[in-house]
Amino acid sequence: MKKKSELLTIDNYLDNHFIHRSNWLRATVLGANDGIISLSSLAIGIATASDSREPIVLATVAGLVAGALSMAAGEYVSVSSQTDTEKADIEREIEELKEMPEQELNILAQIYEKRGLKKETAMQVAMELTEHNALDAHVRDELGINEVSQAKPIQAAMASCGAFSIGGALPLLVVLFAPVQVMEYWLYGFTILFLAILGIISARTGGSKVPKAVMRITIWGTLAMGLSALVGYLFGVNV
Repeated sequence: MKKKSELLTIDNYLDNHFIHRSNWLRATVLGANDGIISLSSLAIGIATASDSREPIVLATVAGLVAGALSMAAGEYVSVSSQTDTEKADIEREIEELKEMPEQELNILAQIYEKRGLKKETAMQVAMELTEHNALDAHVRDELGINEVSQAKPIQAAMASCGAFSIGGALPLLVVLFAPVQVMEYWLYGFTILFLAILGIISARTGGSKVPKAVMRITIWGTLAMGLSALVGYLFGVNV
């Protein structure tokens, strides 16, 4: 049986890492977290002011649809802005390589020198990479744009929309089946449970530590609901 190090090649060296999931995982966690907290808070606000299930269900469903579409649009617009900035910087880099190739070569060599190479080695690496593909070298090492970090608007929008819908559906299930008289307490309890489960899933998917992820997501979620309730209390409205 081959050792793990013997199976590692240039084609599969990222398979044991999780950084390539960071783009869609960030959008997914954000969408699910927002869906759980915002719809739970909305349902709690209506539940404390109503003795009937219908208005609570109606408000939660409306919030679910509006929130999912808003998350998709917002994520697409924001990530597209990042993409536009990246494209503009790449165009600027192309012009600089045409107008002042020597200065750009020196900049690249200085970047490698700052990363730990000797001055002569840094210049040699810069020259060889420039000869191979100057634009790729500058985009990757000067601008910090690579395949892993490159923004993907459609992927981010779909991840946010889907995650918000799934996250928002969880408090909706509580609204459909919990007793109306004590529904707000059910929502508080299940929201913490849902957030803890989200923390476990996100940590497992991203390869990070589960306790840290669970603590972070439940504490911030609880604070968000608590502050929402406090604002509602201060303004004379139960939220």
